[in-house]
Amino acid sequence: MLTDTAARAADRVDTARRLLVSARTPDSAAMPVGQVPSWLAERARAGEFRVTRVPFAQLRGWYFEEGTGDLRHESGRFFAVEGLHVHADALPAGGWRQPIIVQPEVGLLGIVAREIDGVLHFLMQAKMEPGNINTLQLSPTVQATRSNFTGVHKGRPIPHLDLFLRRGRARVLVDVLQSEQADWFLAKRNRNMIIEVDEEIETGPEFRWLTFGQLLRLLHLDNVLNMDTRSILACLPTAGAADGTAADPVLRSFHDPSAASRHTMPEILSWLTGIRALRELVQRRIPLAAVAEDGWRRTGEEIGHDSGRRFRVIGADIRASNREVASWSQPLIQPQVPGLMALVVKRIGGTLHALVQARVDVGHLNVAELAPTVHCRPADHTGPGRQPFPPFLADVLAAPADRVRYDAVQSEEGGRFYHAENRYVIVEAPEGFTEDVPDDYAWLTFAQLTELLAYGNQLNVELRTLVVCAHTLY
Repeated sequence: MLTDTAARAADRVDTARRLLVSARTPDSAAMPVGQVPSWLAERARAGEFRVTRVPFAQLRGWYFEEGTGDLRHESGRFFAVEGLHVHADALPAGGWRQPIIVQPEVGLLGIVAREIDGVLHFLMQAKMEPGNINTLQLSPTVQATRSNFTGVHKGRPIPHLDLFLRRGRARVLVDVLQSEQADWFLAKRNRNMIIEVDEEIETGPEFRWLTFGQLLRLLHLDNVLNMDTRSILACLPTAGAADGTAADPVLRSFHDPSAASRHTMPEILSWLTGIRALRELVQRRIPLAAVAEDGWRRTGEEIGHDSGRRFRVIGADIRASNREVASWSQPLIQPQVPGLMALVVKRIGGTLHALVQARVDVGHLNVAELAPTVHCRPADHTGPGRQPFPPFLADVLAAPADRVRYDAVQSEEGGRFYHAENRYVIVEAPEGFTEDVPDDYAWLTFAQLTELLAYGNQLNVELRTLVVCAHTLY
């Protein structure tokens, strides 16, 4: 039986309409958008933030397990770095071995929403993460692992957590499990939530209320909205906000449920199910020491690959005065080169469609998820030992400036990854661009993508970022 709390979920069409009003509100007296950069800078000056790279031997509370070589925390919680052996049809015979983060816990990523002057606002936090390239970014109201909010870290209470755990005072706008980066996490998921309250709540200096329109303006800046914020906002429903008369193809794509689409939802679901059934992905956890068979080397300072590509595991000692625990140590994943996440879009039947791929990644829970048109590290496709160009990469790289509709650098999850950045691009294809695409690609409207986001593990985290970035186009 559903509880009274579950019954307080908001109507999706009503939420979509209110979201569109908020998107069309580019500024607010609650916090003028022009003051956000100076507020972030002021919060950075007000605290003590330091991230120091250290040898593994200086990681407090972490150790390499005897026999396996796995990197673990003495509490047995948080996360571990283990080895993974993967067989997949896209990999060479014999498969691939690599380090992987194993974190079975489901974390909570939550944003509190409230109407201010009749417009939906979102409570954002200026939060430090050890891997952030610029220290502080706009984060969800609550961003916590299960170990954090159950007190394993023995730190200060997490502000506003009670609103998510005991939701009698709130309506649920979004509540869904979503995946994390499958390159570096094994089957990792977080609970993405937005809840709405009616009454004023007490907030501290690290928190500010912003409209969706303000957040979209900030998305044009590099490294301001963190990955968790982008992931949650992408999950907001959109279909039903427009009345069928909108002339803008982007607005129709997001908000008009009667807009033309190249494929129906049953066709899309059948296509993705078929790929998951037919593609191969066999994952086997192995000792971290065993990844040496594929060229991974551990020194006192890092675990890296002989090729100099991929990523490395490093150690860091952290001090952060605005966190629940003021200092701690941990491993971090450091990518060697930035990635390119690009979405090709095209007007089909007067409605903007996005070209997405069903992508198999080593850490996926369910074989494949929908991903951007191009999801790669361009440096891997140039120079010695380069890999073949993936489909549509050449089209994106050659796109003239007048067809690049969105272009910004965004950070990936700063709690586990060090200075991980990707360039996010939306490119509008020319009129004659083919609608006939490879079997693992398909054209979807943005309303279809946001509808799929009501269910977990359908869109990968990089595509979720591009979905919210696409809101900037109308």
